[in-house]
Amino acid sequence: MSNERILDTLRAPHISEKSARLAAHNQYVFVVAPTATSADVKAAVEQMFDVKVEKVNLVNTKGKSKSFRFRSGARQGKRKAYVRLVDGQTIDVGTAP
Repeated sequence: MSNERILDTLRAPHISEKSARLAAHNQYVFVVAPTATSADVKAAVEQMFDVKVEKVNLVNTKGKSKSFRFRSGARQGKRKAYVRLVDGQTIDVGTAP
């Protein structure tokens, strides 16, 4: 997998309280491309962070509906990947290459 494809697949780490709790159990959350498959995410994480991925779960989140100055609109939805690593391996998400 080329570097361009990896960077297109993995958009950013998703930082939240839930993802911080999951990191204690070898599970990390990334925002990924809408067209990314589980195999794409697995290959990208293994190549970028040099770790072994056990399982990948993908979730599509719907954007919230909001109103601004009496006009209704919607935020853009996103696709998240929950990546579980093999025991004994970790990722420092703050210093991603």
